[in-house]
Amino acid sequence: MAQADNNDVAAPLLQGEDAEAAEWNSRPRRIVLFIEPSPFAYISGYKNRFQNFIKHLREMGDEVLVVTTHKGAPEEFHGAKVIGSWSFPCPLYQNVPLSLALSPRIFSEVTKFKPDIIHATSPGIMIFGALAIAKMISVPIVMSYHTHLPAYIPRYNLNWLLEPTWSLIRCLHRAADLTLVPSVAIAEDFETAKVVSANRVRLWNKGVDSESFHPKYRSHEMRIKLSGGELEKPLIIHVGRFGREKNLDFLKRVMERLPGARIAFVGDGPYRAELEKMFTGMPAVFTGMLQGDELAQAYASGDVFAMPSESETLGQVVLESMASGVPVVAARAGGIPDIIPKDKEGKTSFLFTPGDLDECVRKIEQLLVSKDFREAIGKAAREEMEKCDWRAASKKIRNEHYSTAMSYWRKKMGRTN
Repeated sequence: MAQADNNDVAAPLLQGEDAEAAEWNSRPRRIVLFIEPSPFAYISGYKNRFQNFIKHLREMGDEVLVVTTHKGAPEEFHGAKVIGSWSFPCPLYQNVPLSLALSPRIFSEVTKFKPDIIHATSPGIMIFGALAIAKMISVPIVMSYHTHLPAYIPRYNLNWLLEPTWSLIRCLHRAADLTLVPSVAIAEDFETAKVVSANRVRLWNKGVDSESFHPKYRSHEMRIKLSGGELEKPLIIHVGRFGREKNLDFLKRVMERLPGARIAFVGDGPYRAELEKMFTGMPAVFTGMLQGDELAQAYASGDVFAMPSESETLGQVVLESMASGVPVVAARAGGIPDIIPKDKEGKTSFLFTPGDLDECVRKIEQLLVSKDFREAIGKAAREEMEKCDWRAASKKIRNEHYSTAMSYWRKKMGRTN
């Protein structure tokens, strides 16, 4: 199981890992991040994760080079140089840009940068380019896992792809010096599927920007927009990327059981048109993509956040809703129980058994019928999220996990310094 601060069984440390960490921490480092798709243009759960990570690495004094898909890539971000690599749409998911990132230009830029370590996102296409470059210039590589494809495949009726996908994941992550996963559930899936030995897996601790997402952003004007002008009606919200794998059709069945409530969908994705058609004639609003203050206002202006997805590697939108003081009712699946563990259920938010419509509706109703109860849960959720600091999570990766990867790499290469 992945190593974490408190909640799981600690993976055994390598002998000498503490000394390695001390050496790593003693001076600024040069870090290359291969991120696919872009955390600057593609709206996804890890956008804030990587933007904050880059920012905090720079604040810790490290030099950072970011290689990502070309569309919308800035020239720099918080002083980190950004290189956009030519990309193409994913054949099965046109909204996702992919790139191999193995051109002579990128190889030259990375080589000149002289990195101490390469960190690449998985799964995808760019991971192959990152792995090839790491091998060619002989530096350690860390892979962080962000999209749990084996959980998506059944939703697209592609079950024949399940074992080949696991085989690909095994092949990739066994080539890494260390793997980072966003939740205990993913670490357990990796262990069950024998992806890589447990001592080569670590948790990327959860974090949320609790200043950008805050109850203070609750807005009368946004509430009008989200409720279709029916301010007095209970308002359920859902924020995210609309894909078939997100189980959003479940929310139609929920709303059919809550005739006095309204629902607002904030976001976009390939499933949006089908979802809008499904909710025709129902008390639903689709806002499209919102960002910045508008997004913060949307979170804070709802009454309950509904999360039916069973395939989240973590569930960043759940963190953001709770930071906004809006309680969540979510499926007990994927990484969500890392955010709402058993001892916090019914205190900071609620979980329901995946697919159990009665339980989901009952817990939403429990929050909607009592404003005092709802506000108490929202306040507790906010207080819990204030403990989830991006800076601390980034520091742990930089100071502990990267040094562990370096130790494994040096041992593999037969190096002692």
